[in-house]
Amino acid sequence: MLVIVCYDVNTETREGRRRLRRVAKVCEGTGQRVQKSVFECRIDLMQMEALEARLVAAVNLEQDCLRLYRLPNTQGCEVREHGKFKATDFDAPLVL
Repeated sequence: MLVIVCYDVNTETREGRRRLRRVAKVCEGTGQRVQKSVFECRIDLMQMEALEARLVAAVNLEQDCLRLYRLPNTQGCEVREHGKFKATDFDAPLVL
């Protein structure tokens, strides 16, 4: 399944900037950054629950915002990209 992770971490304090780095590291280890605070992750339900637990532990729920969108069936899902960054298409054939 495809999981979209979006976050907004309050970086007004030093601790907030640390939280931002921690959240980004957790996401980088699981998915692909498609924007500064948005990641696409191809994971199963168990991996999603583990990812969510790690992210909730990394943020301050009183100051930050974390959203996870689970798209269990991506058949027919269309993503339109504009701009210089192009995400990796994990469903495309691999060229060696």
